[in-house]
Amino acid sequence: MSIAALPRAKLYLRPTAFIDAPFGYEGQFHRLAGGLCFFSAYEVIAVDGGKRIGQWLVPVSDIDAALVGHADAQEALVRLTAARAPLHLGERVIRLDQPHVMGILNMTPDSFSDGGKYVDDAVAAASAGVEMSAQGAALIDVGGESTRPGAAAVWAQDEIARTAPVIERLTRAGTAVSIDTRQAEVMAVARAAGAQMINDVSALLHDTASLALVAEAGCPVVLMHAPDSQHTLHGDGMATDDPLLAVYDWLDARIAAVVAGGVAREKIIIDPGIGFGKKLSENMALINGLALFHSLGCPILLGASRKRIIGALSNEAPVEQRLGGSVALALAGAQAGAQLLRVHDVPETVQALRVWRGLRDAALTPRA
Repeated sequence: MSIAALPRAKLYLRPTAFIDAPFGYEGQFHRLAGGLCFFSAYEVIAVDGGKRIGQWLVPVSDIDAALVGHADAQEALVRLTAARAPLHLGERVIRLDQPHVMGILNMTPDSFSDGGKYVDDAVAAASAGVEMSAQGAALIDVGGESTRPGAAAVWAQDEIARTAPVIERLTRAGTAVSIDTRQAEVMAVARAAGAQMINDVSALLHDTASLALVAEAGCPVVLMHAPDSQHTLHGDGMATDDPLLAVYDWLDARIAAVVAGGVAREKIIIDPGIGFGKKLSENMALINGLALFHSLGCPILLGASRKRIIGALSNEAPVEQRLGGSVALALAGAQAGAQLLRVHDVPETVQALRVWRGLRDAALTPRA
């Protein structure tokens, strides 16, 4: 069966067959999202009635002909290769033609990895954030609520008390800051304190006031997938046997709703939500298929640092022994073109990315 024989099928495009450099391959490669990754083929996945009915490897040179009659796939192709707009975070401009590190700063007593480390000590927390920035983090993500399974809900005023003093100190020091929250009241105070970006693990679904707030602010926002975004985030898990396409469709619909609510598409960043209500096999499917999400036309944030997937693949290594796995997943994200990597271990991840970037630069230096 060919793609042409399936005019009513929905097509998904995943870049594959990556190459080191485009030299000498005119007409045989595409550039991924205007970044440092180049590829020579697409995996085209056809879905009808909610089920995969076919998949093909299509060389870049043949992709336009293969998509004739599939307007949505043609639009996805344009989005997939288009350069991403830079993030304007106060005086900082973060170009998204390469991967950047987002440092995690938890102001919580109960986060799964480093909860309690800086609770009630805004000065020490801000100092740690500034140090992460000096170590190479492009921005710092400050959060005051644990999102681990079973974590208790946090009153907005408590979340504000934990995060606002830290954000004020970080922004005074010239550090770019994101606020990690799903409560509109916390978003508003954090913005007033200097936060330039909002990272909402509920994709603006938990708090009915958050969408209008973000639209009015005009700031970048991260929309993350979770099976139960309005409530516990993790819910009862994902009821699907195709998690990659299910998460893609969910994010696609959520982007459309947020744009309809007044947020510019170029301000939206997407996160597949590794570890949120997902089994090991589902997390691995998302990471292996990560390049698919570029078809949505938004920058990708990957947050896999120290998560359960690493312990499950390494003899149940505890959280504090998951550095190697965290770096491995960050590099997998970079290889798939992810623009933002949210991590606990900043200097180690930055070093890994510098080596990765050095290899890319060497490959992209034309031979004499």
